[in-house]
Amino acid sequence: MYKTLAKSLRQYKKPSFLTMLFMALEVSMEIFIPFLMAKVLDRGLLTGDIQYVLRIGALMFVIACLSMVFGVLAGKFSSDAAVGFSTNIRQDVYENIQTFAFDNIDKYASSSLITRLTTDITNIQMAFQMILKTIIRAPFMIVFAFIMASYTNLKLSLTIVFVIPIIGGLLIWLVYKVHPYFIEVFKKYDRLNRTVQENINGVRVVKSFVREDREIEQFKEASSDIKALFMRAEKIIALNGPVMQIAIYSTLLIVYWFGAKQVVGGTMSTGELTSFITYMMQILSSLMMMSLIFVMIVISEASVERVAEVLNEKASLTNPEQAVTSIENGDIEFRNVRFNYNTSSEEADLSHINLTIKSGETIGVLGGTGSGKSTLIQLIPRLYDVTEGEVFVSGRNVKDYDLVTLRDQIAMVLQKNTLFSGTIAENLRWGDEDASDDEMKRVANLAQADGFVQAFPEGYETVLDQGGTNVSGGQKQRLTIARALLKKPKILILDDSTSAVDTKTDAYIRRSFAQEIPDTTKIIVAQRVSSIQDSDRIIVLNEGKINGIGTHEELLVNNAIYKEVYDSQVKGGTISEE
Repeated sequence: MYKTLAKSLRQYKKPSFLTMLFMALEVSMEIFIPFLMAKVLDRGLLTGDIQYVLRIGALMFVIACLSMVFGVLAGKFSSDAAVGFSTNIRQDVYENIQTFAFDNIDKYASSSLITRLTTDITNIQMAFQMILKTIIRAPFMIVFAFIMASYTNLKLSLTIVFVIPIIGGLLIWLVYKVHPYFIEVFKKYDRLNRTVQENINGVRVVKSFVREDREIEQFKEASSDIKALFMRAEKIIALNGPVMQIAIYSTLLIVYWFGAKQVVGGTMSTGELTSFITYMMQILSSLMMMSLIFVMIVISEASVERVAEVLNEKASLTNPEQAVTSIENGDIEFRNVRFNYNTSSEEADLSHINLTIKSGETIGVLGGTGSGKSTLIQLIPRLYDVTEGEVFVSGRNVKDYDLVTLRDQIAMVLQKNTLFSGTIAENLRWGDEDASDDEMKRVANLAQADGFVQAFPEGYETVLDQGGTNVSGGQKQRLTIARALLKKPKILILDDSTSAVDTKTDAYIRRSFAQEIPDTTKIIVAQRVSSIQDSDRIIVLNEGKINGIGTHEELLVNNAIYKEVYDSQVKGGTISEE
């Protein structure tokens, strides 16, 4: 877990080392000050040797200044290292997420990934900075202050031995009790972020149904859950301070008692007692600091686990060692394909799929909700791998291709059309970054989008809001189709991508496909029969199996499901419940 995160340290190993070096130098300076102070008291002030006091005082001033400089440098480098380390982790997590296949992404809610990229990594940054500054300072201070205290008075220094087991036991108990709470806390953060994300994405629905109060209540509930868990954890953590204070002040009382007796008895000087007490304070404050570090580690450990989980997640889809980097044509074949989203389930989402599609064909896919339409087409660009059987493109198993090559030649317009913040031109050029304005306008014409784009005052430089909320659903669909066409793919897949487009415009789009991209294999998934009735062949899916294949006319005669859907849409009938 920690080794996984340590890989992200990279160029910040040097600042981390310098932090520890300067912190060690700062500690070494601080250790000498009590020793010199004792000399000032015993050999300077008590004997009236002002010259000695001035010499030692000047030396103490120089040491204090050096200590301050070393402390400032340690703070600077620790800040650089912590911020840089967290930046690297965030970048590494984000890059790893980009390699995920769909089934990897399905394991994590988007709100959970956002929490891990923000809150969790911020916790790690804060803990790392504190640990960097303390991992050397506290142990060094304890060891060297104890050595100096023992040098000053060996018997009296043994009092610290009684404090360490108390503090150690407390810290172990804290880790054991508090860690489970913080694991739950960050799960609740996921829920809170999900609530916010859903509300913002669906703000128009919320307002149209006047459900603001419900959303506020949901947020309040999620926030209250976090508060309740934090309060339980804090009640336990709160014991750390009082117990540490009791241990420290009890130790000081013992030192004062026995130290005063030794001063009165003449076995210890006033200067030695003063320096000894200072060393004891340094030891005890370092122990207090270490206890706070343990608390911070406990809080951040849950974050470390969650971030490391994402970093250790390996993409389920990988390139073969000798990947094929070219695709000749748009031929597609499914051989005895079976697919399960849940591999432990015996019931298949797709089964007994045998299908051959020739390059340039237009294939319609029709079926009810849950029939497997979207699942079928997602196997072609390897968004998922088949559970059994094989899928071929251009005569080669899709697993033989370089993933980038395969997906570059397959353009998909999914059900959930996504447009990004930026201009219309920038969105379209996702299909081809180097596309000229003429090429962009050509594909927009094919998708019947050029007309409404030109109607905007800024044309193709019109800025789209996040998610494309300032264009209609039909306009958004046409823009995403144009974006896909700009890839010049050998296979074009439309997954119910004209559902918000009127039938006349839909017909124009299909006609332009037939005329302008005849060699491109076109697969059109639709609910409307009118969107696919001109296809070369139509596939009817039912419960994950092919129920029928044929032309529009053939299926009207031979396939009950297709005819029933057609009748319900064209003749205004209803689908029977048989």
